[in-house]
Amino acid sequence: MTLDARKELAVFLTSRRARLGPADVGLPSGARRRARGLRREEVAALAGIGVTWYTWLEQARPIRVSASALERVADALRLGSTERAHLLALAGHPAPAVESAAIGRVVDDLSALVGSLTLPAYLKTKRWDLLAWNEPLCQLFGDFSSLPAEARNQLWLTFTSPLYRERMADWEIDARDVLARFRVDFGRSNGDPGFATLVARTAAASPEFRAWWAHHDVVADRSTVRKTLRHPVHGEVPYNITSFTPDGAPDLRLTIFRPEPPVV
Repeated sequence: MTLDARKELAVFLTSRRARLGPADVGLPSGARRRARGLRREEVAALAGIGVTWYTWLEQARPIRVSASALERVADALRLGSTERAHLLALAGHPAPAVESAAIGRVVDDLSALVGSLTLPAYLKTKRWDLLAWNEPLCQLFGDFSSLPAEARNQLWLTFTSPLYRERMADWEIDARDVLARFRVDFGRSNGDPGFATLVARTAAASPEFRAWWAHHDVVADRSTVRKTLRHPVHGEVPYNITSFTPDGAPDLRLTIFRPEPPVV
């Protein structure tokens, strides 16, 4: 693990330990505690691991971390499935890589598909960079081709674009959801410096992102979410936004916006 990944892992564990009390894990409350949450020794005992090893983990020490040990820590901290996967990814247990040549062929095919659709659609990378989009999407969120390449990123645009903020009817709720889903991909990035650069740039530009990023919230990337957007012609329109992971390219995501009810 890189130093940044170890620090991210340490903060995530500390935040999850802080949200639990003794009663949450079946331990007696005992005397009043000065600090909020479980103690490190309590987590270590629940996980069946050494206190020193767990302490080093929260201190971002360069130690060897096995998946099985982290699974026990996840059980002790009562992590949900998304949080558990995030924890394992932070510790350097990523999904297997896919050959770049195969990715290139998939990108070409999917870009052509996006362009042919009459519904708003886009194709993005694991870092949420936009690879392809169509005219219906531009009608909602503006001409992406007019933006510099580094600005064509869904996380960046959600938190820094005035047009995105205007078009998202429930901006704060939806932006928090975007951040929590992005954080899962951030955890899987295995120290990719591009992720760190994006986070630092967005934090510098958006006070909301800066504040909410410190909460370490993660949420599963559901296949379909429902959001209300302000269409420039039709006004407020509920959309079912469905995302797909293409076969052979697990780091890509195709997203299609379907208005409900349909608009003409």
